[in-house]
Amino acid sequence: MAHVPQIKIPATYYRGGTSKGVFFRRQDLPEVAQEPGEARDKILMRVIGSPDPYGQQIDGMGGATSSTSKTVILDKSSEPDHDVDYLFGQVAINKAFVDWSGNCGNLTAAVGAFAISGGLVDPERIPENGICTVRIWQKNIKKTIIAHVPITNGEVQETGDFELDGVTFPAAEVVIEFMDPADGEGSMFPTGNLVDDMEVPGVGTFKATFINAGIPTIFVNAEEIGYKGTELQKDINGNADELARFETMRAYGAVQMGLISDISEAVARQHTPKIAFVAPATDYEASSGKQISAGDIDVCVRALSMGKLHHAMMGTASVAIATAAAVPGTLVNLAAGGGEREAVTFGHPSGTLRVGAAAEEQNGDWTAKKAVMSRSARVIMEGNLRIPGDSF
Repeated sequence: MAHVPQIKIPATYYRGGTSKGVFFRRQDLPEVAQEPGEARDKILMRVIGSPDPYGQQIDGMGGATSSTSKTVILDKSSEPDHDVDYLFGQVAINKAFVDWSGNCGNLTAAVGAFAISGGLVDPERIPENGICTVRIWQKNIKKTIIAHVPITNGEVQETGDFELDGVTFPAAEVVIEFMDPADGEGSMFPTGNLVDDMEVPGVGTFKATFINAGIPTIFVNAEEIGYKGTELQKDINGNADELARFETMRAYGAVQMGLISDISEAVARQHTPKIAFVAPATDYEASSGKQISAGDIDVCVRALSMGKLHHAMMGTASVAIATAAAVPGTLVNLAAGGGEREAVTFGHPSGTLRVGAAAEEQNGDWTAKKAVMSRSARVIMEGNLRIPGDSF
């Protein structure tokens, strides 16, 4: 035969929060891909349809956005008192790499459900009716996440009336607790300051809050960079010069955070850190046409993911927002009106989201015990996907 035939890999396509991704059990991957390495990356890129110079991922499961170019590998946990190990791979769209440097908070909403359905949770821990508490070990950032998954008649309950801005249809609510959410790459505030001057040659110097919580994130003031904090995707994503400016700022911020040693390394680390801008609460119209009132939110936040303004808000960035808002003096906290708080409701391009977080200062260092948010998830498709057998 002139060409190698396709192979089949068991997989499930999930929506989790405002993201979509392809989920695998590690044991179902080809043996060569059951461990980290080039073969695994090549398989996941082929599954998603990357690298695609057309930027459309037509020949794969990806949806040509950072929110839909995602993969997840689950396994029975090797950590004590945990049920499942969760490994997240963000697949670049037009470049040949998979970024393993961070977590996906949105897809976390589907991890517990997939772990239960996939036989990775001890049946004795699954009630016939009620809530199953799934203890997740997030391998990318080495953190514990607790997912509270509704169960009906012994199976995951996916349908419900919980509405999430950025998701068209209602579904069952899944409460997620991010335990000790500082990212694991050092102090929660890696520079030791709540606010720094971020010098970006050729662009300017900006006030910035650098935080490791949920995911490493750089927060700047919208006004300082010429924005209002009410922008939608159409206002930014079609402007190549603006996107390049954000990427330059992100690269220099990554160096200042100690995540990379030179800005040239940022191209291979697109998933982290995130860059976001904040502004005081104000009225605006969300992308769906929904009217958002300043009285319904504490602060406006816009964040970029994989080089584009996100259509809603990344789950991990939501943790960063809530944690930063809980610390008096950060840019997020100041934009939200200052003072102490244990929860924040922020406006994003698709609507609003409330996230709880508590932070405390110990011996001069800030720590956060957990952040809590509600998401939803459902199976879109399950079965086998196919890729050419010579893809790896």
